[in-house]
Amino acid sequence: MAADDSRPTQRLFIAVDPSAEAVDHLGVVVDGLRVSLANAPGRSTRLTRRENWHITVAFLGDVPTARVPVAAAVMQEVAAGLVPLRLYVAGGGTFGGRRDPILWAGIGGEVDALRRLARLLQRSLRRARFRVDDRPPRPHLTIARPGSRVTPEDIAADVATLTAYEGPQWTASALRLMRSEMVQLPTGPAPRYTAVATAPLGPAG
Repeated sequence: MAADDSRPTQRLFIAVDPSAEAVDHLGVVVDGLRVSLANAPGRSTRLTRRENWHITVAFLGDVPTARVPVAAAVMQEVAAGLVPLRLYVAGGGTFGGRRDPILWAGIGGEVDALRRLARLLQRSLRRARFRVDDRPPRPHLTIARPGSRVTPEDIAADVATLTAYEGPQWTASALRLMRSEMVQLPTGPAPRYTAVATAPLGPAG
């Protein structure tokens, strides 16, 4: 792991990644959602790019660059005491109100163990004096942040489609410490996530 010493702070979170197969399978369904069909040049529905799909298990926010290696060490210590998890994408819903909905796909499988992992990370990071979002973990993949760009009826239809969805199972075998930064794309500003460190679940070797 190499921290970028050119910036005073880095915006960090720890995530579990879906498998490539899970992303491709879900992607076929997402392509048919109304929020995707309404997406067009000059009318972004703020779809999450597929390479950015992830399950957040701890959000640290802005961390001094000098402390990034400490966050990575905490993640690695926690991960070493855990085991890989069998997960799959299933269901979906929205966060927020009707005016600013966030469309998401849910997670199935060993979700209770995933929540325990998230709570353990939160406690360990707080003991290391990081400010951590300590809301109860709600494992999900963010699909879009359309706001009022599509109708409530379209959002309800997309939720119904996701509710009926179940994807292929994969084994989550690692945690990743990610840096988040905003970049300018042809479609407008968007987050870019860069892996800072990776920690396998389970003892080394």
